Amino acid sequence: MKGKFQPKHPTKYKGNPTNIIFRSKWEADVFRFCDMNSEIVKWSSEEIVIPYVSPLDGRVHRYFPDIWIQKTDKSCAIIEIKPFKQTLEPEIPKKKTRAFLNEAATYVVNQAKWKAASEYCKDRNWKFILMTENEIYGGKH
Repeated sequence: MKGKFQPKHPTKYKGNPTNIIFRSKWEADVFRFCDMNSEIVKWSSEEIVIPYVSPLDGRVHRYFPDIWIQKTDKSCAIIEIKPFKQTLEPEIPKKKTRAFLNEAATYVVNQAKWKAASEYCKDRNWKFILMTENEIYGGKH
């Protein structure tokens, strides 16, 4: 599920509120929460760029975290939304399949991105929050 999100409160969005793209139902649901929650005074999606070094090629790449929020108390956070399965290190099978190699590559790149995001947030006194379907739906998904 992909599409454009249309906020009910476009003035809360930091960026172009007519071009908010969601790449999953999970993202759309969290966008809706950010838009409607009175504790969140500003938010954006993929507006922040964080450099990170990919362990696959040793080169610097750009990471665009899913969401940035600012709350009424001025605290800020970056939120990344991922399937729970991608937060777990893949088990090494007896025979290394293409699927395993893709899972392993995704895992190590995500770890590098999340480490860079955590450092970026720490430098700004923000929080880095990794959300899976378990956090979004309270473990009922």
